[in-house]
Amino acid sequence: MKFNVPSKTLLSFVSAVGKVINTKNALTILNNFLFILEGDTLTVKASDMENSLMGRLEVTEAEGSGSFCLDGHRMVDLLKEMPDQGITFEIDDENMEVKITYPNGVYNTMAINGVEYPTVEPTETEGAVNFVCSTEQVMKGIENTIFAVGSDQLRPQMMGILWDVKPDRIIFVATDTRKLVRYTNALSAPGCECSFILPNKAATVIKNVFSREAEVRVSVTEKSILFESASYTFDCRVIKGSFPPYDRVIPQNNPYSLTVDRLSFINAVRRVGVFGDGGNGLVKFKLAPDSLTLRAQDNSYGTSGWESVPCQYDGNEMLIGFSAPWLIEIFNVINTPDVTMKLMDPGRAAVCLPSESEPESELLIVLMPMSVIE
Repeated sequence: MKFNVPSKTLLSFVSAVGKVINTKNALTILNNFLFILEGDTLTVKASDMENSLMGRLEVTEAEGSGSFCLDGHRMVDLLKEMPDQGITFEIDDENMEVKITYPNGVYNTMAINGVEYPTVEPTETEGAVNFVCSTEQVMKGIENTIFAVGSDQLRPQMMGILWDVKPDRIIFVATDTRKLVRYTNALSAPGCECSFILPNKAATVIKNVFSREAEVRVSVTEKSILFESASYTFDCRVIKGSFPPYDRVIPQNNPYSLTVDRLSFINAVRRVGVFGDGGNGLVKFKLAPDSLTLRAQDNSYGTSGWESVPCQYDGNEMLIGFSAPWLIEIFNVINTPDVTMKLMDPGRAAVCLPSESEPESELLIVLMPMSVIE
């Protein structure tokens, strides 16, 4: 086999595909990329036996066909240092010796025959639910929800993002029981109805790999999902089980409304949090009509701090506590100038909303309060 390919083009593909490779693999061969040459198309594949990602690119001066495996880290490290020019791969089909040449040098290594690379049972397309969505819709869905994905191994259904697909929109939901985010996007209409839980790793791969693609075709089966674009195909397993009924935990009638400038609030929480208990990150809200005072203290070190924040508040006086890291995380996801928190009492969840919604979308975040002792 022989082919020529621009070094930076190949680097972009192996860097993307390599995001599937685990740091530690049960099978050593999974540390490798599988290269498949068919005509003028080179397919680069990586897998962890639950997720398989393939990238397709055009090559020149192609001779022969077949498959071979090369160490993933070594290939990425080499291509990072290569100048932006064509490089030629020559693979001896008998002994799997590989020669990589470019105008200023030659590198030799040994490959593994591609037939030894483990195969993952592909997603069955028969009986699958298929739809096409814009990449922007997918990216925004993942970016607005991935921060709230749970990590409790005893609750695997919460270790991913729920895609609740409706004919005219997609609802993305994630929760770790302390916070819940629901993001609805109707940029494109799937024209079908289904739901599945996308694992956290798979969501991260999609976010990093498909961002430059125009659209994504999705095929959903009971066990797995297939994401496909012009350049990439990603096959991943879904999380089994039922996602918690998210609409039931979203407060519907919180009567009090607190509106703050997002950046001023974030900075105030960070400053006050410096003098709080680093273990729980509790920040107390002292609320009165059009008045918000943030307080934090750490009795172990005798530190405390408070700061007044400009706001609009139309409710009764209240003392309620929230986790500073979670507040900062949520207010960083909401990107409008102002943020509104709907409140009821110190023991009920707050609903965080942007001051205005983007076209064809709606973002809602539920945050549980923390226990407060005056």
